[in-house]
Amino acid sequence: MAKILVLGAGIAGHTASALLKKKLGKKHEVIVVTPNAYYHWIPSNIWVGIGRMTVDQVRFRLDQRYKKAGIEYKQAKAVSFHPEGDHETEKGFVTIEYTGQNRVGEVEKVTYDFLINATGPKLNFEATEGLGPGKFTESVCSYDHAHEAWKKLQEAYKKMEAGLPQKFLIGTGHPTATCQGAAFEYIMNVAYEIKKRKLSHLADIKWITNEYEVGDFGMGGAYVKRGGYITSTKIFAESFLKESGITWIKRAGVTKVESGKVHYERLDGSFGEETFDFAMLIPAFSGPGFTAFNKNGENITEVLFAPNGFMKVDADYTAKPFEQWKASDWPNTYQNPAYENIFAAGIAFAPPHSISKPMKSPNGTPIFPAPPRTGMPSGVIGKIVAENIIEWIKSGKPQMKHRASMAKMGAACIISAGYGLIGGAAATMTVSPIVQDWDKYPEYGRDINYTMGEAGLAGHWLKYFMHYMFLHKAKGYPFWWLLPE
Repeated sequence: MAKILVLGAGIAGHTASALLKKKLGKKHEVIVVTPNAYYHWIPSNIWVGIGRMTVDQVRFRLDQRYKKAGIEYKQAKAVSFHPEGDHETEKGFVTIEYTGQNRVGEVEKVTYDFLINATGPKLNFEATEGLGPGKFTESVCSYDHAHEAWKKLQEAYKKMEAGLPQKFLIGTGHPTATCQGAAFEYIMNVAYEIKKRKLSHLADIKWITNEYEVGDFGMGGAYVKRGGYITSTKIFAESFLKESGITWIKRAGVTKVESGKVHYERLDGSFGEETFDFAMLIPAFSGPGFTAFNKNGENITEVLFAPNGFMKVDADYTAKPFEQWKASDWPNTYQNPAYENIFAAGIAFAPPHSISKPMKSPNGTPIFPAPPRTGMPSGVIGKIVAENIIEWIKSGKPQMKHRASMAKMGAACIISAGYGLIGGAAATMTVSPIVQDWDKYPEYGRDINYTMGEAGLAGHWLKYFMHYMFLHKAKGYPFWWLLPE
């Protein structure tokens, strides 16, 4: 009997664990360790943050789902990795500390035959002074953050209803933050809600971003086929902002936040300040900060993890200039090179480099987006990691036939621009591949026949439908396995 340990129950981890159990059945053991009591459909946080959905519409309890599936669930956080075991344990194990199940603070060793690290990111608010909930800005990175943002947003609405102008600042809160797409969705929805309330004349809405050009989205921008024409995502994004009366600051790395004021450094080396009444700024992401030890108790953290805390996989981590980056640098199987039975899925894997061109100010400050690995890519990676482990267990040897390089994988994204079944809107975009391959596609870096974008009401209907479709899949409802990642 094989024992597979999955750390994390987000899109990648949940996808992997469900597939492993379905295809391996009762003969093999699947264990999920996560500090959370709920599965959480993150893309719909945007709608929680504007009051269009409740917290309970974007989450469900994990214990019930896993009990039904026959998956062992431990509500705990991973603390340290021991891939060689120790003097007492021959198998590799992970030390965990319980955060629930009436065992809070209890420490346990969980052994494994195969390990999937799908822990996702640490929301590194600490990297920017004054950033984050409980300080001076809001977030939509978790359902509780989004709910708090909605409460603060209502306060701003009330002030405008009383005739007081309000200034909204939304975007990225660190010079190398990612998830520009989520922040972009949020600012578009806030603008839509303000217009719906007929308060636009009292609102000053501003986008602040570390992107070189608006519409970079951490993937170096893209050229999309739209209505028979080829348009850059720069034009695509700027037109959305202009139509909604939103101004912007680009090439800006937020360095400090005070009450009602943001300090930032520009890519040209100058410094600026921006005031606000309401601010939602995405933090930098990092790995959770795990440590790793060999059999003798010696620290081998750098063997398993990159300096940013994400897990090393089958990528080419050789330091080289931007001009020498290749599509082949990106991983295919997400297998750790030092320990073949350890994998990292979704945000947990360390990318070989960014997708956007790295930029530094004359002061030496990096100001550019880190690479996104969320949503559809996370689900696909979780699936192929599970498929390779399933085949390994069934055949008795590692075949690693299933591959999913982000430099070969396409992805679809729907950016909400306003919630409403009649008046709502969204931008629907596909890119193929996610990471540019300039050798294969020298003109645009991507296959322009499969990199497309359209905007309109139908996009909102599709995103609304997908919310329920993916929750159906995550809950394990009938025929869940037929739904795509």
